[in-house]
Amino acid sequence: MKKADIKNLSAGDIQNKLAEVKADFNKLKLAHAISPIENPIQIRDLRKTIARLETELTLKQQ
Repeated sequence: MKKADIKNLSAGDIQNKLAEVKADFNKLKLAHAISPIENPIQIRDLRKTIARLETELTLKQQ
């Protein structure tokens, strides 16, 4: 998810998306711990997306 896409979301939408991405991140980490996934870069990308969402949520709540 790009920064411009995140800026266009409302605070409620960001919270929903954040919960969804965190769930995906946890699933991917668990799958990687059991057996190495094909593209481990996905873990890093999801982590960065979570950080972007949390940052934008903080800015919108101020």
